[in-house]
Amino acid sequence: MPGYLTKLESVAITGVENLDIRSLLDRQQYHDPADLAARLGISSAAWPLFGLVWPSGLQLAAQLALRPVRPDEKILEIGCGLALASLVGHRRGARMTASDCHPLAGSFLEHNTGLNGLADITYLHGQWGAPLLRPDDLPFGQLTGRFDLIVGSDVLYERSTPAPLAEFIDHHALPEAEVWIVDPNRGNRPAFNRHMAERGFSLMRDKRLPGQVRLACGTLENYKGRILVYRREA
Repeated sequence: MPGYLTKLESVAITGVENLDIRSLLDRQQYHDPADLAARLGISSAAWPLFGLVWPSGLQLAAQLALRPVRPDEKILEIGCGLALASLVGHRRGARMTASDCHPLAGSFLEHNTGLNGLADITYLHGQWGAPLLRPDDLPFGQLTGRFDLIVGSDVLYERSTPAPLAEFIDHHALPEAEVWIVDPNRGNRPAFNRHMAERGFSLMRDKRLPGQVRLACGTLENYKGRILVYRREA
């Protein structure tokens, strides 16, 4: 990989075969020769975050592994990073679309679907709370359409996030839809709950998730996050 270093990890998710994941070597990686990430508002410090396996992403993938597959249901993963949830859902036969704003997220997803012998997953650029570049400037197409289920992990990372994220979800959710957000207690849930309620989404579940997550390196990490489940009726 020119400009940055990667590693190959075997990621275990209960209920599905282990996933082979190409990820960034560490948080010190950075490669943006055309300033595309910078123009998308991604700083050098935030640049590598998409390419790492995070506990919240593992939790979301584990939750999706438990969901019965519904052939007509369309599922969107937002802020997907390495898209573990999309890979798990796709492997189980769900109709997945993955989205992120990082210019390399789609390329990593293409590589990792191939590593696991899977057909391509639809990937589209999806960004909230910031002006978008012209479609011709983006390495992948722009996210459009509406979905039955929208899922995301660790997307409430800033105090300014709840309003634009709720608006983004509203724009891409069907009139009758469900939303799953795995949040590692960053403190922005109350504001997000209010903005979701303003758009017709009721908080159906706010549940503490299992206290330990086994990372790809084999170590156990204490996890104090929750899964938030919202539902909007037509």
